[in-house]
Amino acid sequence: MKNILVTGASGQLGKCFQKHSKKYPHWNFHFLFSAQLDITSQDSIQKTFKEGNFDVCINCAAYTNVEQAENEPEKAFLINAEAVKNLAKITSENNCILIHFSTDYVFNGNAEAPYSEEDEVDPVNEYGRSKLQGEQFIQEIADKYYIFRTSWLYSEFGHNFFNTILKKAGEGAELNITTSQRGTPTNANDLAEYVLKILNFEKQEFNLYHFSNEGEATWYDFAEAILDFSGNREKVKLNKTGFYKTLAERPSYSVLSKKKLKDTFPFEIPEWKTSLKDLLTEN
Repeated sequence: MKNILVTGASGQLGKCFQKHSKKYPHWNFHFLFSAQLDITSQDSIQKTFKEGNFDVCINCAAYTNVEQAENEPEKAFLINAEAVKNLAKITSENNCILIHFSTDYVFNGNAEAPYSEEDEVDPVNEYGRSKLQGEQFIQEIADKYYIFRTSWLYSEFGHNFFNTILKKAGEGAELNITTSQRGTPTNANDLAEYVLKILNFEKQEFNLYHFSNEGEATWYDFAEAILDFSGNREKVKLNKTGFYKTLAERPSYSVLSKKKLKDTFPFEIPEWKTSLKDLLTEN
């Protein structure tokens, strides 16, 4: 029986792991919220690992507010880098597999083809820089780790673009959505399911991987698909805009190549529109 710790269990990815963990009743999951486990506190982490003999730590705790990170980079780096360093140390000391999630925002967006894991990193905002440093700490300290860079995460849980568009549709709002960024909307449920399949796989292939749904889109394309598939297209005036003012600079192109992942594991990755439709049907 695997003994699995999931940090940041109240966030959208943590909730997706809670949802899909039910398919693995032979594993013992421990879902801890930030009030139960503060990953920025070495004492809190050590106490948790002393009390539980964990085989796997899935770190869903993260600072994810890209805009706010520009104003409080110290907090972003504390959670996304220093705390991750602490987790890497303690999981290594306890012979525990560390699973961690990073971002397409480690790239500068100047590419014209999907980014591979070997491509040069060059984040353009504080959030991306903090996530990159977290990756680097894990790679320096840990041996048994999976890092998954992902992009444009959404789900039925929490505050995200998907839920915001559905809420605005219910209000009959007018929406101006940018076409200036191209990436891949990724259903957090698919990411959680994929990670659990890897944990159930006969071989351990520790490494840094890219995971997103298949295909690519602009934020406008994503909004349009949400409205179309949910039957709300006529309720909203949806406008394209080539410019959307934000405090944090965003990479204009951040599509991730999944070749390394697909060459390593035999599991299917859904296309983003298919996954979006499935989520709306399910809910």
